[in-house]
Amino acid sequence: MVARISCAILVSLSLASRPSAEGAEPSLESRLTPLIEAHKGKVAVAVKNLKTGESFRYHADEPMPTASLIKFPVMVEVYRQAAEKKVDLDQTVTLRKEDKVPGSGILTNHFSPGATFPLRDAVHLMIVYSDNTATNLVLDAIGIKSTAETMEKLGYANTKIHSKVFKGSTTVFPERSKQFGLGSTTAAEMVGLCEALWKKELVDPSACDAMLAHLRACDDKDKFPRFLPAGTKLAFKTGSLDAAKTAAGIIECPAGPVAVCVLTNDNADRRWVTDNAGNRLCADVARAVYDHFSPAKTDQDVKSQ
Repeated sequence: MVARISCAILVSLSLASRPSAEGAEPSLESRLTPLIEAHKGKVAVAVKNLKTGESFRYHADEPMPTASLIKFPVMVEVYRQAAEKKVDLDQTVTLRKEDKVPGSGILTNHFSPGATFPLRDAVHLMIVYSDNTATNLVLDAIGIKSTAETMEKLGYANTKIHSKVFKGSTTVFPERSKQFGLGSTTAAEMVGLCEALWKKELVDPSACDAMLAHLRACDDKDKFPRFLPAGTKLAFKTGSLDAAKTAAGIIECPAGPVAVCVLTNDNADRRWVTDNAGNRLCADVARAVYDHFSPAKTDQDVKSQ
């Protein structure tokens, strides 16, 4: 099975790099479609150059599971509530034994019950290390349903966190929990959220700067960053489950910042390894996007496409 997956990837990469016409640069569609079609599983992708508007969409309006990617919208809600003085980012949260849940992060295995730290640090752990225990502490502070309510007001009706992590009994959207697990969204909505963040339209400019700083520190090296040139700046969040791998964020390409979202589900490859096919698709899409927007295109080039 590994050999077949590797072969499909090699073929798709070859096709993705093939010019769409003799002497012409490959289109964004011709770069991305073969990668998507080679993947064994459900895929949704959205891409938008935030400078030129050039975009690509594949099943971008189809609701999909987020896995831990939903922690990005949760962060937005924390900063919204902080701006409205409903929570204080410097308020102290206390870790209890019963708060600890398994999975990604560092609190459960490396911090003792009774440890205290600012809510701001819990948000940082939630984004950078995708800390599940920190996420639940954040949700205790802001409420579970508030993120979905805010996302709907912003125009992202499919973007919802359904419950605490590894605490399905806390669900506020039981039917969506059954269908999607922890959270749900669409590729188009995640790209829209990334664009609003980049344009500093979420909460206020200082909050956007703080949120971008959290996202730029994300430590997942298996997805978007894997094949990008050293030094490429990006702000992103990812998610991983057995059958789903997800990623969304902003890649700073030579032709401008590009918002990208890749959602996968029902994946045939369910190995927890770096070269998992879902991880690889996220990495390949990120590199294909970067290559497409390098070198920088002039406004005239974009208009002529």
